[in-house]
Amino acid sequence: MELLKAMRENLYTGKADEVALLVRQALKEGLSPSEILSKGLIAGMDRVGQDFKEGVLFIPEVLVAARAMHAGMDILRPLLIEMEAKPIGRFVIGTVKGDLHDIGKKLVGMMMEGAGFEVIDLGIDTPAERFVEAVREEKPHILGISALLTTTMREMETTIRALEEAGLRDSVKIIVGGAPVTQDWADSIGADGYAPDAASAVDVAKGLIGEIEK
Repeated sequence: MELLKAMRENLYTGKADEVALLVRQALKEGLSPSEILSKGLIAGMDRVGQDFKEGVLFIPEVLVAARAMHAGMDILRPLLIEMEAKPIGRFVIGTVKGDLHDIGKKLVGMMMEGAGFEVIDLGIDTPAERFVEAVREEKPHILGISALLTTTMREMETTIRALEEAGLRDSVKIIVGGAPVTQDWADSIGADGYAPDAASAVDVAKGLIGEIEK
């Protein structure tokens, strides 16, 4: 449908006002909020994620596209809640204690929301106890732990051990990421997944959701 195609294209180029306008227009024309979400906003962010992974788009363009996606989501969210449309999973994310880096984490959160996850962002400088508390209270399917400094990477392990001690480790899948983080490091601390960038994080999360549902 032309309307949804225009929505995807405007989202891709980061035109937030146009995306909001097209979402309202689609609703007026009788499209359901869930169809607009899946075939318009999520499909548009999928393309953004793919091109980001392939080096066609860079962080500034992805952030602008994500803002456009949020402009559409702000209109759809109350309608989706009314319809009790379920997200594909709940995702909690935070940057570890001692680390004040925010952009990468925010980008992952935006991409996850664009893929249909409910996202709870714990912010930066998050101690292990706060991660434990969030897993206990929010009951997420997936926990994302971010570290951008080699000096704070140890906090990822501390957080996973704290979840084990609290008896919560088996209740959640854990993805780790950040500039100094590697697959080997993820394996060594007992994480379930590793993502080198935000688009890959979405793919890993979807794979883990598939595992949970089996």
